[in-house]
Amino acid sequence: MHSGIVIATMLEAEPFIEGLSMELTAREPFPVYTAGDIALVVSGIGKVNAALAAAHLIREKSIPLLHNAGAAGALREGINAGSIYHINEIIDWDRPRLMKGQIRKITPAMLEGFSMASLATLDRPVISRGERETVGRAAELVDMEGAGFIQACRTHKVKGCLWKIVSDTAEHQKGSEIIANMKLMVGSLFQFMEQRVLKIR
Repeated sequence: MHSGIVIATMLEAEPFIEGLSMELTAREPFPVYTAGDIALVVSGIGKVNAALAAAHLIREKSIPLLHNAGAAGALREGINAGSIYHINEIIDWDRPRLMKGQIRKITPAMLEGFSMASLATLDRPVISRGERETVGRAAELVDMEGAGFIQACRTHKVKGCLWKIVSDTAEHQKGSEIIANMKLMVGSLFQFMEQRVLKIR
């Protein structure tokens, strides 16, 4: 396998599975789909799931490059829904550096030629305006998987890249809007990944 993709939900994964004509090759401990030299695993939501799924794919498929693709919320005004960013810095918000009291920053692998953004990963959704403003002082986007995914990649010494499409903005915070936006946008994320990322060797 040349590369792998870790995606949290079937909603986000379906355009990849259909567009790449992927076949289900394993159901446990995570659903794994393959097509040619690409493998995709549906991790489930959260840092622990993302880390376990990434580690599983790395061990089972000997993959040297892993991508985490999915939705993220914008923490600052002026970031538009539907925009896609390559993550250049991850803030592991729930796991600060305890000795120094500093936030934990992680640098993932990066490819050239893409719009960049920083990402905070939390164990819970960040919905309220107050929470977004607080976390937004450290990062531009927020998700629930990125830090766990990259920790697994670093532990197994493989390259890990992150790609996030903005499903909700600082101005729109309702949970129902987030799901509705995701349904509209997941196809765009797949097209972006297929045309600009997965062809990179």
